[in-house]
Amino acid sequence: MSEHALADLAYASLLISFFLTIYAAGAAFFAARRQRADWFASARNAMFVVAGLTTLAVAILEWALITHQFRFEYVALHTNRAQPLFYSVAALWGGQEGSLLFWEWLLALFTAIVLVQNRDKNRELIPYVIAGLAVAQGFFLALMTLATEPAQSGFIVLTPFTRDPMNALVGNPFRLLDFTPRDGQGLNPLLQNPGMFIHPVTQYLGYVGFTIPFAFAMAALFTRRLSDTWIRTTRRWTLVAWLFLSLGLLFGMQWAYMELGWGGYWGWDPVENASLMPWLTGTAYLHSVMIQERRGMLKVWNLVLVMLTFCLAILGTFITRSGVIESVHAFGVSSLGPWFLVFLGVTLLSFVYLLFNRMNELKEENELDSLLSRESSFLLNNLILVGAAFATLWGTIFPMVSEAFTGKKVTVGAPFFNQVNGPIFFALIILIGICPLIGWRRATPENLLRNFLRPFVVSILVAVALFGLGVREWYGLLAFSAASFVLVTIGMEFYRGVLARMQSEQENPVIALVRLVANNRRRYGGYIVHLGVVLAVIGIAGSTFYQVETQVNLKPGETARLKHYALQYDGLQMYPAENHQVIAARLTVFENGVRVGTLAPEKNFYPSPNPDASQWTTEIAVRTTALEDLYVILAGFDSQANTATLKVIINPLVVWLWIGFATLVAGTVIAALPDPREARVTARARVQEVLAQA
Repeated sequence: MSEHALADLAYASLLISFFLTIYAAGAAFFAARRQRADWFASARNAMFVVAGLTTLAVAILEWALITHQFRFEYVALHTNRAQPLFYSVAALWGGQEGSLLFWEWLLALFTAIVLVQNRDKNRELIPYVIAGLAVAQGFFLALMTLATEPAQSGFIVLTPFTRDPMNALVGNPFRLLDFTPRDGQGLNPLLQNPGMFIHPVTQYLGYVGFTIPFAFAMAALFTRRLSDTWIRTTRRWTLVAWLFLSLGLLFGMQWAYMELGWGGYWGWDPVENASLMPWLTGTAYLHSVMIQERRGMLKVWNLVLVMLTFCLAILGTFITRSGVIESVHAFGVSSLGPWFLVFLGVTLLSFVYLLFNRMNELKEENELDSLLSRESSFLLNNLILVGAAFATLWGTIFPMVSEAFTGKKVTVGAPFFNQVNGPIFFALIILIGICPLIGWRRATPENLLRNFLRPFVVSILVAVALFGLGVREWYGLLAFSAASFVLVTIGMEFYRGVLARMQSEQENPVIALVRLVANNRRRYGGYIVHLGVVLAVIGIAGSTFYQVETQVNLKPGETARLKHYALQYDGLQMYPAENHQVIAARLTVFENGVRVGTLAPEKNFYPSPNPDASQWTTEIAVRTTALEDLYVILAGFDSQANTATLKVIINPLVVWLWIGFATLVAGTVIAALPDPREARVTARARVQEVLAQA
């Protein structure tokens, strides 16, 4: 099949999908209002067809990428013949148009899974869920099939799949060139990293995943079924989406740490912030729904949180694609930005209208009994998380706001975010330790004193011990002290549970621990997540407050020294790789005078047929231990003189950041597994709903 035929087929599949989403939204809404099972089945089937058609479009684009069909403009821009197959596959989400297709494809698959899961459940909600998901898919399909450059009409009248109108579509991944280039430009060298196959995928899975609970929330508002049914139905979806957002943050930080060569893993870049904000509000939502399920409180707050999480995911996509905010991760200036803002505005107005219209039906079933209660600590936790999200949002969009009002773009850097969010996150860590120690409804001062005494004493002893060992940075001491406080509280929770099982069931400690977690996966999975957060905090505090570095220019045989390390420079090594040239500085590493290995930081040169498009990248070398990373950057070199300029950094405790995130992931998986108690609660809730309807 020719490129023209393939492009027409792929575009036709997207265009038909767009009209099917419009039909499905209308048919589902009509079916719900008129109780028409035939229309509901038709809307449901339409969404399955959309999933199939978008899968066809993805398959065509992937085939074009891996077979180097350079007549496709997207293929010519993001692949070349020398590029490894691994990165040609990942180029699907490496550019703007492909990432839109990837997003829509994931959402179509998620919609199909939701419909299969709820074949015989939630009959009142599902028609409106279909309508909401169809509208969301229709938006992304419109970006690929209708959006044109602003100089044109904004929408176009499509003639039957001729090449010219298709090429006018700014979001169309199947535009064709007037000629077939001999080779392509290739994927940006900064993206040619193993993280390219992991970080964007997990990030998109998280973003798209939060569309599901938002669609159920809107359906609950439409149907006035505002109990916690929609929350229970989407709990696992929410956990999985949050898990993938967490993995997206983890892999993004690792990528920045290993690829960008600046010694850090988080620079408060606008696109980094865009991934953090929905994670923060999603975390608040996961905590808040526990209060609604247990006490029938915070119903409005939970709806607002799930809306914020969805809208922040869309806003992050706008930041990435509009070009209004400069970022190393952004796709560049595009005319798609206004489309995202319109969609965001319509979504917000629709939600606010429904929320205020249903406010009388969202009354709290219980009131806050005491400020000294777990409910109040959870509420404070939520306020802190949302406060951090909005502080990050304000710092991110401030350059755009300042330019709009003053004509000058004022850049907000890392110091602002550190000064504002540092105290917020410190308070959050303290609350993680406090929440398990406070009972539901009301806690007495005597219980608080008994529960807080041990963790508080341990935290003070840790601070004193670290100070005695020479740790002098006060922010670091506070962070380590707070971390020890939380570790003790988590340890006490596990100790009490294990001890109770040992006494009641006559089990040994290991069996008691396993069964304790297995029988209450949600609670103890949450504690493991908190443990992961604390371990990550230890890694962040160590690398932030105690990092040391030096920069030296060396000749062969000379040595760079930093604290207890000595790095002997043995000369440059140059060799070709698959699609680039490698220049490596060979180093012999000594620790306390003992040879412990070798390192070879690199500069890689990626040639291009267009000399202006050729690019250098940095590949760092790192030696990791439980206490610190020895992080070495080849900052510059002189091949004629065989000299190298090295930047050497010691990052204390960084490995605990990665261990912490791995622990967080394990805890989330445990919490997402089916829980015996959850099944009993769900069955009881269904009985109550039936009785209420009767």
